[in-house]
Amino acid sequence: MSTISPAVNAIGLAAAVCTTISFVPQLIRVWRLRSAREISLIMFLVFSLGTFLWLLYGIFIHAVPIILANAVSLVLSLAILALKLRFDR
Repeated sequence: MSTISPAVNAIGLAAAVCTTISFVPQLIRVWRLRSAREISLIMFLVFSLGTFLWLLYGIFIHAVPIILANAVSLVLSLAILALKLRFDR
């Protein structure tokens, strides 16, 4: 595998930050409203599985931006799933 330049890694990290923090407003909204009815359980289950698989992929290829983005995204998506299950029983 070729070495990735610092500039390319910086682009990857910037993309990771943007896509990962996009879940924070949704998490805050669910927490404040104490409701996640408008969130699809199946979509978040599939998304969480995909994020987990991307995390594994990043670990296998030693890609720091992929590892960091997907580790944080997985935590955020699992938090949203947990709140959905808690609030929308």
